Amino acid sequence: MTKTIAVCGAGTMGAGIAQVAAASGFTTILFDIAPAMLDRAKAQIEKSLALAVEKNRMTPENRDETLQRLTFTSTVEDCVADVIIEAIIEKVEAKTTLFNQLATINAPDTIFATNTSSLSVSRIASAIEVNPARVAGMHFFNPAHAMKLVEVISGKQTAPEVAESVYILAEQMGKTPVRVKDSPGFIVNRVARHYYLEAMKIAEQGIADFSTIDQLMEGAGFRMGPFALMDLIGNDINLAVSQSLYDAFNSAPRFKPNHLQEQRVKDGKLGRKSGLGFYRYEK
Repeated sequence: MTKTIAVCGAGTMGAGIAQVAAASGFTTILFDIAPAMLDRAKAQIEKSLALAVEKNRMTPENRDETLQRLTFTSTVEDCVADVIIEAIIEKVEAKTTLFNQLATINAPDTIFATNTSSLSVSRIASAIEVNPARVAGMHFFNPAHAMKLVEVISGKQTAPEVAESVYILAEQMGKTPVRVKDSPGFIVNRVARHYYLEAMKIAEQGIADFSTIDQLMEGAGFRMGPFALMDLIGNDINLAVSQSLYDAFNSAPRFKPNHLQEQRVKDGKLGRKSGLGFYRYEK
C-alpha cells in the first residue's frame, strides 16, 4: 500500500504532481537540487490551492491539510518513499543516474515511476542496477492538478504488479489512467505531434497567423489552440519531444521539428514560463 510519495524535480510538472499527491492524502516529498526551484514550486502550489478554495473546489481545511502533507527538500537522502516519481530533465542519463542514486537509500521494491513524455521506459529501466522490474512510466499532463489523463507505461522489464500498482495509484489521485505499451511518444504525444507541426507549417506558409489558427481550432472544439498549448507546455519541452520522435522513427519527415519552434527555443522564448513564446505573457 502506497503511503509516501517522493516527487523529484520541482518544475511546473513536478510541483503539479506533488500537489495532486498531497491533496489525495499521501505524505509527499518534493525534491529539487535548486532551493530556488523549491521556493517557486511552493508558491505555485499555494497559489493553486488558494484558487481552488476561492472557487469552492476545496475547503480551507483541505488546503491546510494538503500543505501539511508536503515536505520540500534539496537533500536527495530525504527521498525515501513507497513510490518515487521523477519529473526532471528529459535525458535518459539524468533519469537513470537519479534512480540509481535513490536505489541505494530505498527498499528494493520501491516503485520508480518516470514522468517522461517521450523517452523509452525500457531504455531507462535497462540502466537501473537494482530491480529494473520496478520501473514504469507514469506520464501526467500539464497542468497536472487539472488534467485527468495519466498514461501508465509498461516497459519490457516492468513487472505486471508494478504497472497495476501505478494504475491504482493514478486512480487514487483522481486521475483517469490508460495502460500503454512502451513505444516512441506513447499515445498522446505521438498523435499530438501533427497538431503542433502541421499548425506551424500552416503559419510558416503564411496561410494564417498563430492567433487565427488557435481561434479556429478552439472553435472546432479543441480546448486550446496549438500555439497557446505549446506556450503552456513550454516550447523547449515540446521541441524535445518532437526531436525524440524524429530520432526514434529514423528521421521520418512527418516528425521533423519545425524551425519556428527551434528559433524560439534558441532565443529563449519558451512560452508562459519565460513570458514570451508564440505570444507575450505577463510575468
